[in-house]
Amino acid sequence: MRTIDTLLEQYSESHRNPVNELIHMVCVPLIVFSLLGLLWALHPLVAAIAAAGAMVYYFKLSVPFAKGMLIMGLIMLGVLAALPPITVLPLSIAIFVLAWVGQFIGHQIEGKKPSFFDDLRFLLIGPLFVLSFLYRRLRWAY
Repeated sequence: MRTIDTLLEQYSESHRNPVNELIHMVCVPLIVFSLLGLLWALHPLVAAIAAAGAMVYYFKLSVPFAKGMLIMGLIMLGVLAALPPITVLPLSIAIFVLAWVGQFIGHQIEGKKPSFFDDLRFLLIGPLFVLSFLYRRLRWAY
């Protein structure tokens, strides 16, 4: 079994409840956006470097997933670039806090702890878990 398949299966073990899955479909992309926003507030280059580092990991796991994450990352960075600079930090903090509250509510409903408590790699796998739903719906291989 490929590493990406193993990681997604392990991640999905604590994401089987439909309500928790739905919460993750909303909150995981918001967390990614808010993290990029927090880094953008430091300096746009910092956000770009962090995104590029994640892309290296994603390309090692799965080229189709990496392409999807690249598109998503570029869109998010584009939105951040379009926002008035003074709004990026407070908006990112608010989204970050609210999205994590949502995640923990989802895990309370699920009755299982978040995967990243066992392995920090799952912080990078969460977005792929969300993307996998889109890929399966579109019948795209990953």
